[in-house]
Amino acid sequence: MIVAFSVSPAGAPSDPALRAGEGDASVHTAVAEAVRIVRESGLPNHTSSMFTEIEGEWDEVMDVVKRATEAVGRYGSRVSLVLKADIRPGHSGEITGKVDRVEGLLADGAGA
Repeated sequence: MIVAFSVSPAGAPSDPALRAGEGDASVHTAVAEAVRIVRESGLPNHTSSMFTEIEGEWDEVMDVVKRATEAVGRYGSRVSLVLKADIRPGHSGEITGKVDRVEGLLADGAGA
């Protein structure tokens, strides 16, 4: 399965040490913590400006999403989580495979 998710804190963190960031600096820090957890998982992943995608089996992917969400929760009094999943049993390598197939069609002129 592939899960695309976006997680961000809202509200003031309860830990005074985390309140030091002004503006959206703490959001960047929180998101970096989430991305670090994803990357350290060893699962195939990709981060863009709006979402992080991760590929693996249901339990391992959801565990990473949960840990990333919990890490972000330290930076606010609440957390916003947006999640989209492509559940396709028996398929792997689709985090790049889907894009490769589209790019191949575009390179061949089939997408025009």
